[in-house]
Amino acid sequence: MKYKVIKIDMNSKYYPQRLRNIDNPPKQLYCLGNLELLNYRKNIAIIGSRNCSYYGEQVSKDFSYNLAKENICIVSGLAKGVDSFAHIGALNAKGKTIAVLGSGLDNIYPKENIKLAESIVKNNGLIISEYPLGTLPLKYHFPERNRIISGLSDSVLVAEARKNSGTNITVNFALEQGKDVFVVPGNIYSKTSDGTNFMILEGAIPVLSYKDILGI
Repeated sequence: MKYKVIKIDMNSKYYPQRLRNIDNPPKQLYCLGNLELLNYRKNIAIIGSRNCSYYGEQVSKDFSYNLAKENICIVSGLAKGVDSFAHIGALNAKGKTIAVLGSGLDNIYPKENIKLAESIVKNNGLIISEYPLGTLPLKYHFPERNRIISGLSDSVLVAEARKNSGTNITVNFALEQGKDVFVVPGNIYSKTSDGTNFMILEGAIPVLSYKDILGI
């Protein structure tokens, strides 16, 4: 992407205050786009399965679109599935969104989301990573970046997830950080929803509409 990468550290005025309060905050962030979003007034992470169903796609887009319309910034990880649809929903609403990568900003992963990444930056959004340019999307980077996704957010919404999916890592970080975890229930016979339904049994907050998150 033909944009300037800006590196900030914990001494920068742009460094997110929310991240200062988590365990193991990133020492630096590499950023492309609107730095003002790092300390935006209200953020929510929308996360879930990479291999989501059509239901998961619709839930992700619908909640993201409507929450973005309420001037809430949507945070996700630019992965396939729910992450992508969450960013798309925010862009469709002409709202704000932040993508947190598990690689250097010059190694967008997955490759098919390069155009989505460019669209985020072009539309006043932000892409960030704690990894320097040239860093490959190594497997262990993604659990590490999940603490940033939850840490940047005031709460987390799980749109759809399998029981043993990587989504649980982000949820656990969110709970450790004292964040509310909202979950959209799914079909009890669907494998793509067994994780979200189990989270509700474990005490996550079930929501049927974006209005439930806003308290309307």
